[in-house]
Amino acid sequence: MDQDLGQLVQAILIASDPSSGVLHQQALEYLSNIQQNAANTWRLALTLFVERGPDGARKYPPAARFFALRVLDEFLDNRFEPLDPESFQTLQQALISYIQSEYLYGPAEANATFLRNKFSHTLTLFFLCTYLEQWPTFFADFFTLIRPPESTSQATFNPHISLLFFHIVLEISGEVADQMIKAARTYSSARQGRDTRVRDAVRERDAAAINEAVLTIVAEDVKRMSKLRKGDVTPTSKGELDQAIEVVDWGIRTFASYVGLKEATDKLQLIKVLSLGQVLDALETKTRAEQAVRGSEVDEGEESYREALGRLLNVLGLELSKLVDEAPLEDVRNEALQMLNQILPVMLRFMADEYDDTCSTVFPLLQNLLGRYKRMRKTSSEPLDEQKRSFLTSLLRVILEKLKWEEDADPEDMDEEEKAEFDELRKDLRTFMDAALVIDQNLVTNALSNLALNTLNAYRNGVTVKWHDAELAVYIVFIFGEINKTGGKGRTAFCQTPIVVAREKRKETDYSEYPLTKHGEMLYALVESGISGYPHKTVTMQFFETVARYGDFFKVRKECIVPTLQAMVDNRGLHNQDSKLRSRVYYLFHRFIKEDRNEISVDLAGSLLESIRDLLSIQVELPEVEDQEHDILSEAVNNPGSFDAQLYLFETVGTLVSLFYRTPEQCGALLQSVVKPLLDELSVNLQAVKGPSDVLPILKVHHIIMALGNIAKGFPDFPSPLPEGYVLPPLDVFNQAAQAILVCLEAMNIFRVVRDATRFAFARIFATTGPNITHLIPPLMANLLAHFEPSELIDFMNFIGLLIHKLQNDMFDVLDQLIGPLSSHIDALLSQPVTGTDDQLTHVDTKRAYLNLLNNIMVAKLYDVFTSPRNKGQLEALFTNVQRFAEDLTDTSSQRSAFQFLNRSVTAWVIPVDAGSSAQAPTQGIPGFERFVYERLVPIAFSVLSSPQFNLKDGQMLVVLHEIGNFLQTVSKTRDQEAFEFFTTAFLPAQGWPQDAALEFASKLRELDGKTFKKYLADFVRASRPSS
Repeated sequence: MDQDLGQLVQAILIASDPSSGVLHQQALEYLSNIQQNAANTWRLALTLFVERGPDGARKYPPAARFFALRVLDEFLDNRFEPLDPESFQTLQQALISYIQSEYLYGPAEANATFLRNKFSHTLTLFFLCTYLEQWPTFFADFFTLIRPPESTSQATFNPHISLLFFHIVLEISGEVADQMIKAARTYSSARQGRDTRVRDAVRERDAAAINEAVLTIVAEDVKRMSKLRKGDVTPTSKGELDQAIEVVDWGIRTFASYVGLKEATDKLQLIKVLSLGQVLDALETKTRAEQAVRGSEVDEGEESYREALGRLLNVLGLELSKLVDEAPLEDVRNEALQMLNQILPVMLRFMADEYDDTCSTVFPLLQNLLGRYKRMRKTSSEPLDEQKRSFLTSLLRVILEKLKWEEDADPEDMDEEEKAEFDELRKDLRTFMDAALVIDQNLVTNALSNLALNTLNAYRNGVTVKWHDAELAVYIVFIFGEINKTGGKGRTAFCQTPIVVAREKRKETDYSEYPLTKHGEMLYALVESGISGYPHKTVTMQFFETVARYGDFFKVRKECIVPTLQAMVDNRGLHNQDSKLRSRVYYLFHRFIKEDRNEISVDLAGSLLESIRDLLSIQVELPEVEDQEHDILSEAVNNPGSFDAQLYLFETVGTLVSLFYRTPEQCGALLQSVVKPLLDELSVNLQAVKGPSDVLPILKVHHIIMALGNIAKGFPDFPSPLPEGYVLPPLDVFNQAAQAILVCLEAMNIFRVVRDATRFAFARIFATTGPNITHLIPPLMANLLAHFEPSELIDFMNFIGLLIHKLQNDMFDVLDQLIGPLSSHIDALLSQPVTGTDDQLTHVDTKRAYLNLLNNIMVAKLYDVFTSPRNKGQLEALFTNVQRFAEDLTDTSSQRSAFQFLNRSVTAWVIPVDAGSSAQAPTQGIPGFERFVYERLVPIAFSVLSSPQFNLKDGQMLVVLHEIGNFLQTVSKTRDQEAFEFFTTAFLPAQGWPQDAALEFASKLRELDGKTFKKYLADFVRASRPSS
């Protein structure tokens, strides 16, 4: 056997090392064979697990012993008949001997703790096989092991075996009574019968003894825990207190969880006898007092102890809550509710602990409790009783205190992980606040508004307010709109309008005469308090975040706009010395102006423009590149520093200038005053670029082009159709900027960053100017396509799609020139061999972008570009490509788009039978195109549907089927009787369809509405597949 054991251990070690090459696979196969033949190899596994070396320690490594338990599990699981006597005695003696040596006198697998849970499971499987007939004294034998032969005054029960006992009881309960575990298994009548007999036998023979054992062990360790904590006894080891806490924790979990083996009254009896609530109350009070005495000194051991107490209280509370909800006897429910209410103050004290880890230990209990209160409110219209109201009031007080930063914290100096932890805590506390609001809305909203208003008014009156109190007040105003979900929308969230104001009358309505809502009062106090000037960045930033979030408030109290913008523009915000704060305010300032642009006068707009001119100088930041192989130009563009935020400022400049639209000359002059310095700088840097090594001027060109684009973005989009009296933006200035950008592109089109920036800018300039500078598109396209990378082609096609959407018919001439060369580029790219994953992704993305562009052209009714004298010779090649995409079952997204294009092609180019009366008749079709549809396109649709790889269980393929259904119905409706006869007499019979099937299909195709036909088609395809 020693030789077999050595070979097995060696195989296990090789199998755990994937770098072993061929031996690795051989070892895996060998171990699999050992496990599958557990009926013959279990003795070898038992020896491997329990055998000890000369020093008394386990002989074999933990990984090998873990595998041994897996083999024993394989042998014992799914065994529903008794073992033969010899096998039973071998296993019983070996396992009891192991428990005695390892748990009673040994370290309980201290060096391989993962073996504890695995062994508990194996012993449970052995119990299930033997308890009914062979080992009915299992629990009695176990109880003799729990009490050490030489007990001391400190520890009457062996903690290791106590924990093993708890784990085994939980495992047994899970195996025979847990419905989730049962549902996850394949049903077996033999297992079901065995488990039922075991459960009934445990209840009859041992349930009372198990209850008593659990109760006694927990009671003993609660006393020991208390004595050790108070110092009444000297611990025999360093971790004895932690061990006592662990035993009590698992004991309560065990008693709470083995529901299949005991009654609810037993649970309540345990809790009463142990007086757990009173014990935890006393321990919490004592440790809190000691915490106060320590002051700023941190004792990690003591704080860990308070965490453990919090977890125990949480388990106790959840168990009482379960009794309240589920106990069949009313007396038990009432008594459990009384005991639950008694521990609520203790729960709140744990929640108020200054250490967040301790605070969060009771979150599950609090969530459970608030959930019950919410359910009760839904089923009762009675006012909240005083006990619950008092609890909620205390809870809110704790939540509001915990929402604060610590006074000595410095958020600016914290790392991101610490900030994220505090944000997560606030998120959890907000959840509890939301639940409390559902239970008693007025209580919560009054508490929040009173705290915020009192703090803000105190600051306004010159009272000294600590920074974390000030930040909390502003934060409450910030979150109030989310919490108060019953508040109105838009302006009505902030003022009490007597009637709903129609959308078209909102601008002319004077909201200043209406009283403010609670949230409106809070925001008004926020602005009036002057707290934006608080000398702490966290408070200031929270102020900016809040005012930017609630732009509609400033539409009902316009007098608050100027002081808010002053704070944003001066050294509190945009001119702050802190670059990180300044960058964030760039965005918040932009958001505020964008939301309230209609409330800003031209005088204020002019003043704001003058105030921020000094911020429009573009600074280039070069990142540190450790690897010299990295392209510093790409790295600088991908990591632009503060420039990304500065782009918001340029967009805001555009918005402010656009407000002068009533005086076009002034508007143009202001825009010119902003754009000209950028164009001058653009020219200087363009001349400075001599080659790829001139990184700084290249980046400067890139940044300036993007800034010019964002200035255009700040203007309103060009309307289509153009309304009467519309005042055009300063087209000459935008034309000048666009020409300058084009000059840079022509000179620097070898640089991708310049091409990218040009697309970015022109997309925004075209959106603002509409068709007025479309004469620049041909040279723009030529230069963008002069040099490009494959992945860049995707961005280019998306850019063209955007221009089609914005410019519609004005894009026809451009597309007429572009579509031929572009299709050739695409064809060449897709015909290249795929050499790796990146190539594959580029191919797929290019194909999808191309199909998307084709469909955009069809939707915009610009399809005549495909049949123009310049491009009609390539039409068949275009359809050949699209047909190939439609047949590719490996890319269902492209398939869907391809069939959409084919469908639109039928609408565009097939002449309807009754063109005169058809509402959808095209201006001109292609004579004979219907024959192309019948001969080339319809067969593709049916070949896809009949493909063995076309699986309708795949949701994406079902979408493709829907598009095929749309395509076929369009063919049918366009050519009507001709199409019906084509399907019934020509195409379908040629495919081998019976006449009645062909007639039914063609009739459904012609008569059903789109939705019904697609369902019919899906059912038809499913029915046509051979049953598996």
